[in-house]
Amino acid sequence: MAKKKNRKKKAKNLSNFNKKQLKKHILDIFYGDPQKTYNYKQLALFLGVKDMETKKLINVVLDELAENENLEQIQRGKFKLKSRGGDICGRVELQPQGFAHIISEEVDRPVLVSQRNLNHAMEGDKVRVYLYARRKKHQLEGEVAEIVERAKTTFVGTVERSKNYAFLVPVGKVGFDLFIPTEKLNGAQDGQKAIGKITEWPQKAKNPFGEIIEVLGDSGKNETEMHAILAEFNLPYRFPENVLKAAEKIPLDIPQEEIEKRRDMRDVTTFTIDPEDAKDFDDALSIRKIDKGVWEVGIHIADVSYYVRPNTILDDEAYSRATSVYLVDRVVPMLPERLSNGVCSLRPNEDKLCYSAVFHLNDEAEVLKQWFGRTLIHSNRRFTYEEAQDIIETGEGDLKDEVLTLQDLAVKLRGKRFREGSLAFDRIEVKFEIEEETGKPLAVSFKESKESNKLIEEFMLLANKKVAEFIGKAKNKKQAKTFVYRIHDRPDPEKLDNFNHFINKFGYGIQTTSSRAIARSMNSLMENVKGKNEQNVIETLAIRSMAKAEYSTRNIGHYGLGFEFYSHFTSPIRRYPDIMVHRLLERYLEGGRSANAQKYEDHCHHSSEMESRAALAERSSIKYKQVEFMKDKVGQEFPGVISGITDWGIYVELENKCEGMVPIRELDDDFYIFDEKNYCLVGKHSNKTYQLGEHVKVEIWRANLERKQLDFKLIET
Repeated sequence: MAKKKNRKKKAKNLSNFNKKQLKKHILDIFYGDPQKTYNYKQLALFLGVKDMETKKLINVVLDELAENENLEQIQRGKFKLKSRGGDICGRVELQPQGFAHIISEEVDRPVLVSQRNLNHAMEGDKVRVYLYARRKKHQLEGEVAEIVERAKTTFVGTVERSKNYAFLVPVGKVGFDLFIPTEKLNGAQDGQKAIGKITEWPQKAKNPFGEIIEVLGDSGKNETEMHAILAEFNLPYRFPENVLKAAEKIPLDIPQEEIEKRRDMRDVTTFTIDPEDAKDFDDALSIRKIDKGVWEVGIHIADVSYYVRPNTILDDEAYSRATSVYLVDRVVPMLPERLSNGVCSLRPNEDKLCYSAVFHLNDEAEVLKQWFGRTLIHSNRRFTYEEAQDIIETGEGDLKDEVLTLQDLAVKLRGKRFREGSLAFDRIEVKFEIEEETGKPLAVSFKESKESNKLIEEFMLLANKKVAEFIGKAKNKKQAKTFVYRIHDRPDPEKLDNFNHFINKFGYGIQTTSSRAIARSMNSLMENVKGKNEQNVIETLAIRSMAKAEYSTRNIGHYGLGFEFYSHFTSPIRRYPDIMVHRLLERYLEGGRSANAQKYEDHCHHSSEMESRAALAERSSIKYKQVEFMKDKVGQEFPGVISGITDWGIYVELENKCEGMVPIRELDDDFYIFDEKNYCLVGKHSNKTYQLGEHVKVEIWRANLERKQLDFKLIET
């Protein structure tokens, strides 16, 4: 009886658990009886889960655990623990102190591996770890028994030459230098940036042996450093010659037989709204009045899938890249310029091929009718965000009636979205004014999302949501078809509790009883902190408490938007998943069978990985420019806010959004302990506290461009 009560108590919160925590609970059940088989209904009963949303999540978790070889599927829908010895598989996360944490779904906490027991394992490697029998309190320890899969074998770094040999000193979390024999330098000179490849790593050797495969150029030069950032994250910075030639062969003219196959919408008023410096226009809006109080709104997306066909070199290259990369001073496109800025781009006064979502909306922005298919459009006008914003604010300008009607509908769509559980995070974007010739940052500015940005965003969200619903809302599992979803898991309850505990100190709080309650109270919190000193730190922590969005064929909904079904349909020029969505939608509109789920899940995993790399590269380029911008200000003092606390230092963000660190070793007045739950450092003897969000004054101490790192000295709190 007591056990049942305990389970029900546990289950009360389980409906709010995210995928990661649900995996832990399910694995606990299987580990409790390794010989027993379970299906999702039995697990739901065992865990006391009653809501359909979490039951669906159990199904997704079982599929993923089977794919990761934690479980094996004995028969359709029935799973059993895969037998293992005293080892686990996981990914290496190197720590600044030299040791590593192995992150694995097979255990409920990171496994500590000392530097000497890493056995040449590197950051991101998939490894098999032998677990030690002895177990310290709250700590698992082990050693790397096998490197299952290398995260990378090439490294970017600076060449340091001696008379008879050289080393490549890699950037980032690597933990070793590459020994390069003189004959393997490939012309690299001392101090230059280069890409090196590991050729061998003898068991007893401290450093791997390698060779230089490409010289990037002299350190400190803008072109060299931007290429080095791309290479560091294994991202390309130029197209192979055969890909460029294939792109050049694609004609601008549209064949008459293709025009006849499509819905011709060239007579409908259509326009684009994009940043001033944009060249790849992959979405356009059209609007016309159908009846009193009824509007036809078209969301027209460049039909990249018409030009980029499966099993061609253009498609292979687009899939490999999976996304365009946005660095501080450039865009590295997913498609060659001939396609991205020319053939596919929805430029004004040109006929263009599109894939469109067309809706009939009433004056309350309710969808009365929808249609998806291939179209032919003709954009009448290209607006910048600033031009569209001016029309919204003044009520005057080209196509003012169309723009203002769309604005009115967008406001209503947005209001409904927030009422139904969508989260509202308005992040400030940092922009640098760059000197064209040298790439030197001259000034920092900030861009906030305005009504014109939100207008476009709202209609893109509508198209993405409705396309996903159209395919995803199957009557039963047999009718369900493989599709590419953009999913966003629920937040980690523990992180959310810590966040709630922290904001209580400022007099705020959020409700955590349900997904909708979290969203509603979080939106209220974001509104309340606007313009306050604590705004930035609270917004940053709120975002950190959320899961990361990713691509998957296993739909769990999009928590941040509050959508049960969501996909990416609207940016195929810069995102490969959108091309996949276009192809799948076309297949199913023509009555085709469901596509191979595992093939598309693999594509989704690759796309998520490349998107993550691109985001890291973008952040790295911003960090480099921040350090470059601040390097001539060493010795000067600035006010700032504590934006991060770790056990190795205090991160401080200045008013210009440049961030640096006060190393903990420089706090020599006490021995400080990191209190992770309360986001603070506490002096062991003095009880002095450094708290996240606290205002401080710092001196710029060092600016290390090589490490993209600013070091500060604390002047006062």
